Amino acid sequence: MMETENQRTLLLMGEESLERLKQACVMVVGIGGVGSYCAEALARCGVGTLILVDGDCISPSNLNRQIHATYETIGQPKTEVMKQRILSYQKNCMVDCHHLFYDKTKNEQLFTHLIDMVVDAIDTISSKLDLIEACKEYNVPFISSMGMANRMNPSAITITDLMKTSYDPLAKVMRHEVRKRGIKGKIPVVASFEHPIIQHIVVNEQGKTRKEKMPPASSPFVPAAAGLACASYVVQTMTKEKQR
Repeated sequence: MMETENQRTLLLMGEESLERLKQACVMVVGIGGVGSYCAEALARCGVGTLILVDGDCISPSNLNRQIHATYETIGQPKTEVMKQRILSYQKNCMVDCHHLFYDKTKNEQLFTHLIDMVVDAIDTISSKLDLIEACKEYNVPFISSMGMANRMNPSAITITDLMKTSYDPLAKVMRHEVRKRGIKGKIPVVASFEHPIIQHIVVNEQGKTRKEKMPPASSPFVPAAAGLACASYVVQTMTKEKQR
């Protein structure tokens, strides 16, 4: 057998599953601590087309936890940097970048693609809800990452339904808003059952929001684990189901 970039994946999953991944299109929304590791894993598993969505650029504070963040990439769009990284080890992966912050006004632009699965790695609750609603409207399977900040234990990560989450302030708000919006059906999520710390140190006195004034604490462990869990869910879901 000739040695290739996908040889070890082939040995694990078989030729049929690898071919499904090659023909698949996955959209990752939010290319930060969770999304960058998710996109990395999906590309290394042989997913043929990735749509990367994020309007942010890499900043110095990203260096501790985002796989595409280096001194050389500071100031560059996260999606483009991630694309170049992917093409450095998976030259046949088609990577489509959208340098924008997602909300429901972007649905027509993004969902014109034939998308097999969506990964929600967004921080903003309203945008997360918009994306979940869009996936249900367009009948696209998805996985949504909950809060991964203020934590240290990657072994506390689990894949569950939103309504079964606990100890997660973001998920608590999401549960309330999902009921408020009348969103029906299961919402698969990656969540942590670790109790988060409360970050109360003011970093930026001029910040307009609480997040800007007192940004959440982070580690390289938990966001990476969540991103890998999202990617694993996507790959296992797509290789178990028939192609759409």
